[in-house]
Amino acid sequence: MLRISDTIVLQDWELVESFTRSSGPGGQNVNKVATAVELRFEAERSPHLPPAVKSRLRRLAGRRWTQEGAIVLRVEETRSQVRNREIARERLKELVTAALNPPKRRIPTRPTLGSKRRRLAAKTQRGEIKALRGSVTPEDS
Repeated sequence: MLRISDTIVLQDWELVESFTRSSGPGGQNVNKVATAVELRFEAERSPHLPPAVKSRLRRLAGRRWTQEGAIVLRVEETRSQVRNREIARERLKELVTAALNPPKRRIPTRPTLGSKRRRLAAKTQRGEIKALRGSVTPEDS
């Protein structure tokens, strides 16, 4: 069981953990002990998440979201299986917590009068520079 907030608690059947050997340095520990954790959360089938949260979660998860609607997190940072499990659960909790907060609506603002005047003055000045360009006649030189 993983508590996300006061209202959302993920049950054990929604979380599947599998352990594999970790890559990288670590000596004999790498060859013997399965310390890497792959945490799979069945987000699409979860009855505890509202549809709006699921869609935001899909966007936040990115490549970690599978076609079946699950989130797969792989952690192999430490040499301890227990610590890697904790890290994976923390990351899942952060991801779901971020999906719980709806994004703020952008309030469109109008440009100030001063910014409009500066923009038009810059355009006029640039136009004058370009107007001075042109082919040089023999009389001018």
